[in-house]
Formats: sequence, C-alpha cells, structure tokens
Amino acid sequence: MTKKTAYLTRNDTIGALIDHPAFRGFGHLLLPWNDRMDLDLPLSRIASLLPYHSHVDVDTIVQSLNRMIDAVNAGEQIFIDIYSEEEKAKDPEKRQTGLFCFRGKTGSPFAMVAPGGGFAYVGSVHEGFPYAMKIAEYGYHAFVLRYRLGNRKASEDMAAAVDFIEEHAAELGIDKQNYSLWGSSAGARVIANISANGVKAYGGKSKVRPQAVVMAYTGHAGYSENDAPTFSIVGANDYIADPEVMRRRAQKMKGQGIPVAFKVVAGLEHGFGLGTGTKAKGWIDEAVRFWEKQME
Repeated sequence: MTKKTAYLTRNDTIGALIDHPAFRGFGHLLLPWNDRMDLDLPLSRIASLLPYHSHVDVDTIVQSLNRMIDAVNAGEQIFIDIYSEEEKAKDPEKRQTGLFCFRGKTGSPFAMVAPGGGFAYVGSVHEGFPYAMKIAEYGYHAFVLRYRLGNRKASEDMAAAVDFIEEHAAELGIDKQNYSLWGSSAGARVIANISANGVKAYGGKSKVRPQAVVMAYTGHAGYSENDAPTFSIVGANDYIADPEVMRRRAQKMKGQGIPVAFKVVAGLEHGFGLGTGTKAKGWIDEAVRFWEKQME
C-alpha cells in the first residue's frame, strides 16, 4: 500500500514544495521561474514570484497543490511528459515542459490551460492549477501546460500537448472532440494562435479544433473566421491588456458570426486569476457554462 503524503501549508517553503514526494522529479516545474529558486521563501510570499499578477490568493494556491497531492495519494498520474527523451536531448529547453493533470469523469471532455507571465515566467500556481481545480469540479478533465518561454515555442508546446492527449484519449478516458483552450495574458496569446491557425501551423498533427476558447486579460487583437467561440474577460483598470482592444476584438468576431461573450470587471487590474475576493469571483463558472453551450 502506497504511503500517503502530507499536505502543504502556506508556511511551507519553496524547497519543501519542490522536494515534496508527490512532485518528485518535476517539482521545479510547478514554479513560475526556471532560474529563481529561493528555497527558503515561504509559500505565503509566493506572490513575489509573480510580478505581472494581482490578487494572488495563497490559500487557493495551496488548495490546488493539495488537490494534486490527493490525486497522487489516490494513485493517479498528475504529470505527463509531452516530449520524448530524444526530443528533449535535441532541445534541452523542452525539459522545462509538461502537462499537469486534474482528472474529471471518465469520458468527459478536457480543458487545456496556458498560464501567463509575459513569456518571462509561467504563472501556473496562480492561473493554472486553480483554474484546473475549478474546471475539474464540473467533472471535466483539465490540463495545465508548462511551456517554453516565447510565443512561438509555447504555441508549439501546446500543439504537442493537444496531439499527445488526442493520441492517448482512450487510455486517459477523455472525449477529444469537445475540448476547450484556456489562457491568461501571454497564455491567451498562445491559445489564440491555436484557435485561429490550428495545431498543424505549430508542428502538430491534430485536425480536431477546440469547441471553445477562454481568454483572460490579453492585448491580443488578431482574429480569423476560423476562431472558436470565445469567452473573454478583463479588468477595467488593466494597465497591460487594454479593455477596449479586447472589446473591439469581441465585437468584430461577433460580426463574423462567431459566438462570443465579453466581460469587463470594474476596479481590477492585470492578472487577477480566479478573482478570489474581488468582483470577478465566479467568472470561471460563467466560462464553463459558455463552453458547455458550444459542445457538440
């Protein structure tokens, strides 16, 4: 019988997180930065590693990490390598990639989440794992992509991840036809690339297109008639992603006949994640309902 591993608390350190038995071998990929490892920093101060984000709720972060610990204790796989050892040997940066898994009901569709971080870091702890935790509560599978830094590289990683899930859909117990893509800030640019251009444009093979896209606070203005139905949200005081740019994009997409939902939240700046304790709280639930309306 596998020994159950203990929960983390807000008083535990980054070092304890990396070394936790549930995350052995990939604990460093939970963190935003590839090169900033203050092992003595307590999780209560993890917001200091997320300079482009606001309203970072430590308790939510710890809850989502402990959700993964629960999964490991139940015998589930929570991390997937999307690249082979040969591929990683050719491109060592690919060792910084992978998928964190939050399992849903067998046979249900999946959501893939690309966190933001300005392509300087990957903010999975704030707008990856908490999103996936909430999505999985609806019974859907959710995967958080740890990608290489850079728009093109991150898009290639997402294409590889979509391919991997499609190729292993049966063993994962996943409906590959009704998936959604979720992204915040830089991550929203990545999913916009896949939505508009398809997986093949970034080295993938899949012909299956997302049924819905959920984009949070991004300055991405481009769109095409191929874009999936899109839910977007931004804070009215966002100093990075102009709310008017997002509004105009939504209006133009709607003019193309693409189903859209657009939400501006008063008083919020950039990178609010779930919006815990703010007027944005609950927006994830609205986005899930939007996705459900688009399912075949």
